[in-house]
Amino acid sequence: MTTYRERLWPAPWLYIATALIIPATLLVFVPINLTVGVVVAVVFYLGITAALIFGSATITVTSTELIAGRARLPLEVVGAVTSYTGEEATLERGRRLDARAWLLLRGWITPVVMIEVRDAEDPTPYWLVSSRHPEAIAAAIAKATQN
Repeated sequence: MTTYRERLWPAPWLYIATALIIPATLLVFVPINLTVGVVVAVVFYLGITAALIFGSATITVTSTELIAGRARLPLEVVGAVTSYTGEEATLERGRRLDARAWLLLRGWITPVVMIEVRDAEDPTPYWLVSSRHPEAIAAAIAKATQN
C-alpha cells in the first residue's frame, strides 16, 4: 500500500531553456534546407522534452519500503529522517555531503530529505533525495515505521 508518492517533474524554466536547441539547430540546417532545418529543430526539441518527462524519477513510500527512482530501501533499516530547505539543503547537497551517500538529486528541486541507513552490511550512511515536499516524505516514513 502506497502512503506517499511524488514525481520529480522538471521545472517549467527547464523547458524554456531547452528550447534554445531550436535556434541552434536552425542555424546549422537552414543554410542547407529550410524545411529540413525546421523539422530537425522540432524533432530535437520534442526529443529533449520527452527525455525530461520520461526520465523524471518517482519517490514512493509504501508500508514496507522507500522507493527512490530505481532504488529500494526497506523501512526496517531506516533510521532518522530529516528534511532540509533553503540554505540548509544547499549545504547538505554540497559541503556537508558524505561521498558514500546514495543520491537522487535534481538541480531544479532545492529541498532535500536525508534518510539514515541503519544496516551494518551497507556502507551507505544515508540517502539524500530531492523533493518538493521533504516534510511529507518524512511524515510518511514515520507513519509507515510506527505500524
